Amino acid sequence: MAKIVGVKFNHTAKVYYFDPGKNFYKEDTCVIVETAKGQEYGYVKIEPKEVPDNEIVQPLKPVIRKASAKDLERIKNNELRRPEALKLAQEKIEAHKLKMKLVDCEFSFDNSKVVFYFSAPGRIDFRELVKDLAATFRLRIELRQIGIRDETRILGGIGPCGRECCCSCCMPDVKKVTIKMAKTQNLSLNPTKISGLCGRLMCCLEYENAYYSEVYKKMPKVGSEVTTPDGKASVVANNMLRETVRVKFDNKGEFSYKDYPLSDLKFKKTKKDEEPDETVDEEVKALIDD
Repeated sequence: MAKIVGVKFNHTAKVYYFDPGKNFYKEDTCVIVETAKGQEYGYVKIEPKEVPDNEIVQPLKPVIRKASAKDLERIKNNELRRPEALKLAQEKIEAHKLKMKLVDCEFSFDNSKVVFYFSAPGRIDFRELVKDLAATFRLRIELRQIGIRDETRILGGIGPCGRECCCSCCMPDVKKVTIKMAKTQNLSLNPTKISGLCGRLMCCLEYENAYYSEVYKKMPKVGSEVTTPDGKASVVANNMLRETVRVKFDNKGEFSYKDYPLSDLKFKKTKKDEEPDETVDEEVKALIDD
């Protein structure tokens, strides 16, 4: 077991472990930590506690100190510089006629460099832009090209569900989402229903997938025949959360419908039936990450 403190940085929902030493840091305390890039500031999200050694990437970097009033003033000043820095950078991008979208920027804690985040449809030759920015800011310049999912993670927003986007508030890492996940959950493949603010498949499809994948294997295929306590019927719909099945009875042209618990039904399911068909139209393919 090792003692850690969890620290979160800007532009990420991921929490990193650091060595708190003999000090105790309350949640939301601003701290200065040692990273591979030098000293940076972050906010405590997990108060000091012990965790198993296999959950730690050694060696643990230390928490240098709790942010002082002077540190907080520097952080505040760096934040105040962002709008002007973004404005100047955008003017330089337009002057160089580069097809890139400036998303955000961030000054390092020690004011030695400024990082600009941008998105673009392809590779960008920004060597001349970097020289121009370095001459303007008189700092080390770093340009990072990010994907459309990362752009939404940085900018944030409210998703179709009415909550803050998962990628900007609670997802440590952006993971690949596939159309198979949507089909496994029996969702309508309407692009407006299964895409997030980024225009790609919603992230929540991925972390809900484990449950739905297991249940999907147990459910009968829609349109297949099953044996119910009241006789044979065809499957109309599956409720994967309640694990119930709606069936249709055909009594000489007169149809009736009834819901049954999955455990009350008998049916045969092949290995092929346990995996959803991944065939989709071009409009839906556009939602899938390259």
